[in-house]
Amino acid sequence: MKTSSLVLIAVLFAALVGGGYFYFRDTKSPHIQLTPESGATSSKHPPVLKLSDPGSGLRKVTVTLTQGETTFDVLSREFPEGTLEQSEPLPLQQLGIKDGPAQLRVVVVDRSIFPLGSGSTSDQTFSFDFDNKAPIISPLSRHHNLTRGGAGLVTYTLSETVTKTGVMVGDRFFPGYPQGSGVYAALFAYPWDLPAEQFVPKIVAVDVAGNERLTGIYYHTSAKPFRERQIEISRQFLEAKMPPFEDHFPNTTDPLDIFLKVNSELRKKNVARLADFARETSPTPLWQGAFASQPKAATLALFADHRTYFYEGREIDRQTHLGIDLASTAQIGILAANHGRVVYADDLGIYGLCVVIDHGLGLQTLYGHLSRIGVTVGQQVAKGDVIGNSGATGMAGGDHLHYETVIAGLSVQPIEWWDGSWIANNITEKLKLTPTN
Repeated sequence: MKTSSLVLIAVLFAALVGGGYFYFRDTKSPHIQLTPESGATSSKHPPVLKLSDPGSGLRKVTVTLTQGETTFDVLSREFPEGTLEQSEPLPLQQLGIKDGPAQLRVVVVDRSIFPLGSGSTSDQTFSFDFDNKAPIISPLSRHHNLTRGGAGLVTYTLSETVTKTGVMVGDRFFPGYPQGSGVYAALFAYPWDLPAEQFVPKIVAVDVAGNERLTGIYYHTSAKPFRERQIEISRQFLEAKMPPFEDHFPNTTDPLDIFLKVNSELRKKNVARLADFARETSPTPLWQGAFASQPKAATLALFADHRTYFYEGREIDRQTHLGIDLASTAQIGILAANHGRVVYADDLGIYGLCVVIDHGLGLQTLYGHLSRIGVTVGQQVAKGDVIGNSGATGMAGGDHLHYETVIAGLSVQPIEWWDGSWIANNITEKLKLTPTN
């Protein structure tokens, strides 16, 4: 056989192999992902379509929706060459879809030449139940009196199952919890740092289809001012208290610079942890009656004291004190303010050795600067149980208890919860309301 013939055969063989490779290199159909892929949905919150074809790339997609005898054209799109992935929110809001079952059909074609140059096709149908009506919220509690920094409780019913409900105050969300008989209860607060004109609490409910409704409530507020305090920071305080915080800021050596970072950066991180603890709350109240203060304790600082810090005669920082400082005898036994479950018992930065007790409905109490912790996470405690001893750990200048009351991660005025009449009028009586009251 001549050399030219062998070359020709080799070329033809290579062409055949190459043609076969290109013909069969992408025989997989495009991948279709729909989120969610079934269940309840609405026209305002439609599924999101994600397509992919890592082989030859996407060519075109068509989406139709059928409800009863009516078929809607939802989407028809061709993709530029080289499109390997594409996300498409499905435009359903203008179609006039009614509540009820419907089928969504997605057909995707890729750019492969298999089979016979037409491309590989994926064809999938998804079933949904469309629900375009937002939940109906019916408040049960009628009067809500709140003081700046204080708390309130709203009770209400909902017309359907929801995925999220509670009270919105500005950008803060206070969860609501089912209490039986179709009643929801939500503790909420008038945040100490919120301007009066921005306090507009609303009940919110979001159903499983994503429909959301906001409903206002009747309320009255009192915006009492908080104290302004001046705190002098001494060199002795810095040298005594800052060494334990050096590990938090290894690149900072000056005690004053460490103090400024602890008082601002670490303080924010520690306060943010309160929201983590709030997620471990009981959906029903664990407390009974008024919360107890510590016996024979003198008050050293009040809730929401606005503090200005000075060092060697010059202002160095401003912060807000979000608890009440109580002191009596050094290393005295600290008592649980009410029944509950321990959700934290460890060091917590500026708070030092710290215990957090959950009392249900997002209500928790915090006990800081302890010298000893006497409880463990998960332990059930009763009002008056000793949970540790007072001390001067963390950012404490002397032996005392830092006591906070927290709702859904936000510190609130503790004094209200020490008042049995306030609790009865603003909390307990509302929890007794039923849809027939």
